[in-house]
Amino acid sequence: MTLEFKRLTEVDLMDIVSLNNHPDVLRQMPLGSANFDLAKAKEWVQQKDAQWQQHGYGPWAFLIDQQFAGWGGLQYEDGDADLALVLHPDFWGSGKAIYLEIAERAFTKLGLESITILLPPSRTRIKGIFRLGFQPDGEVEIEGARFLRFRLFAPGKPGPSERV
Repeated sequence: MTLEFKRLTEVDLMDIVSLNNHPDVLRQMPLGSANFDLAKAKEWVQQKDAQWQQHGYGPWAFLIDQQFAGWGGLQYEDGDADLALVLHPDFWGSGKAIYLEIAERAFTKLGLESITILLPPSRTRIKGIFRLGFQPDGEVEIEGARFLRFRLFAPGKPGPSERV
């Protein structure tokens, strides 16, 4: 498997439209809607790409073996670098490899102390994030939707229960 990270501006907008309208993907995205068209995609990509200038990080497009597999990465969310990972169902088995690369970049290249993941309460199969080291870290509300927040501290950085 060849994994590439590209800026969202470097991929075909129709690939993003197709992914963000896919029914199986929408079931996992409480803030998504099935009317994500080309005009909305263009504005969305501009907003996501602007995070790179504003915060020094932002979402990427993921290509696996030169095929658009999805998007995600680190997004600024109320002071945190929040990890998003939205993959086409054909690539759902590739999530861990992509996550590992994102975490590596977050903690080594960007020097972040922690990253978060926000999951809707409807996501009940979450044992995997605990195996990766994420810890429960409260709840947040975004655009009227409730999310559970989980935090992963950088290797060698103590979590809140370990701090003196």
